[in-house]
Amino acid sequence: MAFNRIFNFSAGPSMLPEEVLQIAQKEMLNYNGSGMGVMEMSHRSKVYDEIIVAAQAQMRKVMNIPDNYKVLFLQGGATLQFAMVPMNLMTVNGKADYVVSGSFSKKAAEEAAKYGNVQIAASTKSENFTRVPQQNELKLDPEADYVHICYNNTIYGSVFNYIPETGNVPLVADMSSCIMSEPIDVTKFGVIYAGAQKNVAPAGLTIVIIREDLLERTPKEYTPVMMNYKTLAEKNSMYNTPPCYSIYICKLVMDWLLNMGGLEVMQKRNTEKAALLYDVLDNSKLFKPTVEKQNRSIMNVTFRTDDDELNAKFIKEATARGMSNLKGHRAVGGMRASIYNAVPTEGVRALAEFMKEFEANNK
Repeated sequence: MAFNRIFNFSAGPSMLPEEVLQIAQKEMLNYNGSGMGVMEMSHRSKVYDEIIVAAQAQMRKVMNIPDNYKVLFLQGGATLQFAMVPMNLMTVNGKADYVVSGSFSKKAAEEAAKYGNVQIAASTKSENFTRVPQQNELKLDPEADYVHICYNNTIYGSVFNYIPETGNVPLVADMSSCIMSEPIDVTKFGVIYAGAQKNVAPAGLTIVIIREDLLERTPKEYTPVMMNYKTLAEKNSMYNTPPCYSIYICKLVMDWLLNMGGLEVMQKRNTEKAALLYDVLDNSKLFKPTVEKQNRSIMNVTFRTDDDELNAKFIKEATARGMSNLKGHRAVGGMRASIYNAVPTEGVRALAEFMKEFEANNK
């Protein structure tokens, strides 16, 4: 049956690499000669154990994760991590610093405040999160149990243009919308977590990369077993049934990234894709970017016109051209193009050309 795939600019769940989908399609009914699909097999079987072990190993290669970090495949999305992080880590001095640079870091801080003393180390809320707080603005407590940031702000389209220096205090980062979009020094972080549905896999999988020494902080007396990092690490993410199919797709995506040349190649490709849109915005009299230049994300490009009706018209006409999910979040309005790893350059180029055409027709 013939069909046409659209260019999907959704903030998540988002596009997956077509090559990955084709492999999954081929193996849907019979994975590796097992006579069954991955969705049907026991997570305790030898054939599935090979999948999850390979997914972890390939992720370590892709991100250059050191041996003293555990890779966990969990559930509950990044939102569950808003509680798991303080429950497991805010256990030494009972306090943590949060840098609030957008909606999700604000929610993370509010959740953490249920478990200890949360200090807002810096916030750009008064500027409607049009930029990320810089190092010299951070008021950090050397006795904090950790410092938390959201590295890339999906809603507002901003990104940290530096890795905060936190001294001996572990840095915890929500990287849901930018993980594996570019190389990053994992050793600069105590914990990295991410919902996988933007760059890695279908919804349902949450990735946690945690330095081993931090596992000793978990208070086993009252931490629910399914929220206990140490237990989950000891059981290799298999304390109960994991999100089996999402982990399988994750493994295929890791293979794809390595075959593409790794994160250095992906960074170059993503930077070039983003430049296509930002070049239009920087030369437009109609469209306006919503983030200061030094903090522009290469994953989520946010922009608008000054006319809500014109914004709606743009989204409608773009959808008719096969470019979907461009409506911006209600907190920002306007438009948002999420151009994650799997979004092809041709799709971003088509959007850039349509933006120019739309401006010419709506002067």
